Amino acid sequence: QVQLVESGGGLVQPGGSLRLSCRASGSIFSSSAMSWYRRAPGKERELVARIGSRYNIIYGNSVKGRFTISRDNVKNEVYLQMNNLKPEDTAVYYCRLGIDYQEYWGQGTQVTVSS
Repeated sequence: QVQLVESGGGLVQPGGSLRLSCRASGSIFSSSAMSWYRRAPGKERELVARIGSRYNIIYGNSVKGRFTISRDNVKNEVYLQMNNLKPEDTAVYYCRLGIDYQEYWGQGTQVTVSS
């Protein structure tokens, strides 16, 4: 069983930065695609960024140029560096691990962008 634990959320002013981390248990991390999703109040869940096992990366249109996803296969961690944050980035951010036809989700971490 894989467990994912996110950290790094919080309250930040517009234009500020946060770095989210997600640590995975188990031995399948390096073979897995890791993603960050978010869900804002009253909105659908959306993909923020994805990094594959071969380090191929995609970003959601709303975060391109501001967010950076990376991974450390030694630490079994994936990161989301978020710069120039906007109020519309306010959401619960979730880490997802995908491999073959399985997926695992973290419990989420709240990010609030407000002055």
